[in-house]
Amino acid sequence: MPVTEPETKTEAKTSLQPPWKVIVMNDPVNLMSYVVLVFRKVFGFDEPKARKHMLEVHEQGRSVLWAGPREVAENYVYQLHQWQLNAYLEKDEEN
Repeated sequence: MPVTEPETKTEAKTSLQPPWKVIVMNDPVNLMSYVVLVFRKVFGFDEPKARKHMLEVHEQGRSVLWAGPREVAENYVYQLHQWQLNAYLEKDEEN
């Protein structure tokens, strides 16, 4: 007589982690042209997009530059710190 294994039901539950935002704060030290250069180097932004974010930082005090997985966001914040920009992570509660 063949041996049969009992059926087991398993349910896979996947949950996506909420995205994290990379935010840059305004500072009185760095020149606007320098901030544009950093955004282009770190994020690969073109000139108009980098300038848009720089103006947002200058006029509103901060700008959300990127949102996505935490590890990637942490890497972006680290790179921005290396360029002497004031940046931090924030959980994206909207998504």
